[in-house]
Amino acid sequence: MEGKKEKTFKFVIVGGGIAGVTCVEQLSSQFPSEDVALFTAGPLIKAVTNYKQVSRTMEEFDVEERPSSVLEEKFPNLTVIHSAVKSLHTHSHVFQKRLSKARRIVIVGNGGIALELVYEVKGCEVIWAVKDKAIGNTFFDAGAAQFLITSLEADKAEAAGPCKRLRYTMEEPAPDAVQTFTADEYSRGQNPGAVEPGSALGPDWHRGIELQGAEQVSHRVSVEYQCEVKQIFTSEEFLLSSNQTLKADTAGSWPVYVQLTNGNTFGCDFVVSATGVIPNTDPFLHGNNFLLADDGGLQVDDHMRTLEPDVYAAGDVCTACWERSPLWQQMRLWTQARQMGLYAGRCMAADVLSESIELDFCFELFSQVTKFFNYKVVLLGKFNAQGLGSDHELLVRCTKGQEYVKVVLSRGRMVGAVLIGETDLEETFENLILNQMDLTAYGEELLNPNIDIEDYFD
Repeated sequence: MEGKKEKTFKFVIVGGGIAGVTCVEQLSSQFPSEDVALFTAGPLIKAVTNYKQVSRTMEEFDVEERPSSVLEEKFPNLTVIHSAVKSLHTHSHVFQKRLSKARRIVIVGNGGIALELVYEVKGCEVIWAVKDKAIGNTFFDAGAAQFLITSLEADKAEAAGPCKRLRYTMEEPAPDAVQTFTADEYSRGQNPGAVEPGSALGPDWHRGIELQGAEQVSHRVSVEYQCEVKQIFTSEEFLLSSNQTLKADTAGSWPVYVQLTNGNTFGCDFVVSATGVIPNTDPFLHGNNFLLADDGGLQVDDHMRTLEPDVYAAGDVCTACWERSPLWQQMRLWTQARQMGLYAGRCMAADVLSESIELDFCFELFSQVTKFFNYKVVLLGKFNAQGLGSDHELLVRCTKGQEYVKVVLSRGRMVGAVLIGETDLEETFENLILNQMDLTAYGEELLNPNIDIEDYFD
């Protein structure tokens, strides 16, 4: 429009998740006199808090949802631009109310969110549908899965410490709507019929939420292995179904019926889909020359650059297409989103300043510190022997209810590890993997519980 002045920015970041916010913080602090813009779909952004560098590659932090104004107050050169949400209800806890009346729910998925949700829900029956032969297939082998699954039968210890995560919800669906939620919708209370993508959940998403069903029972989980959802019926569709066998297999009256590919059908109060992260690339593809990787992410090089000039990508939306370290793989996790966002900001700054920059050390070794079933979990390197074929051997030490330790060796050198419980071995194993020391002479003694391996290799 004539007479209207356009606002220009030196840097424009799209996305208020961990990758975007970390990148914004890096650029806003490094270029305090330059204008930076952050585009985000909602009024809240994801912020890293309580950051702790555990070792050279391992880190721990909490994630909190905060008003975007917090960033603008911290960085005067930053402008946050977002579209308005339809409604904001920070205290209504829509899904907690639905769960409080639930007798049975069906959870679909076998990743981190599914693992956490299955463990946290109490007071109702949980049918857990997984497509694999064991739970947690994304992170664990069958041995570790067996170690963890016993926790579903035990009373759950309460998590310590406060949680300051904010929650916002959209308008409730019509009373007769089928109650089917994605994991992100479950956390945010979003309308199940909405198709608007959301940001990934945080590592403490379930804290502060009362995940209590209608019955006064603890864990009651049934796992349906090697199956997927074949069809979902409303109660009306189910009654009109001509499949009498289907009806005979399901007793009672439920608002939703889920038919699995293994032939089993379950009635339930609602379904939670926790089936992974899909890169939200659609807004960027029209009229541009971006290349997509096989997993649907935008291809980026070792400086986080896409094929389009001056366009960088980080976090869930991108796929690392450089020649990777043999000990690192991309997984769409919070830690990698923070690392990629920080590194992208540094690369953008280096480009503006015409400086060279080396690939960040965090991409040398895959590392993840998290918690599942109330156990500390550390994953290092090729923790599931990814890409090693038959050229590897495993050493395992397991103490029921206490710890599970697995080491992946290739040609006598440690290339990966899984540590469940308070093992205190993470830094030692990290060093052994990075140093690629030949451990052939130690054999099975490497995991001998009577040997203080920390001091031995110090």
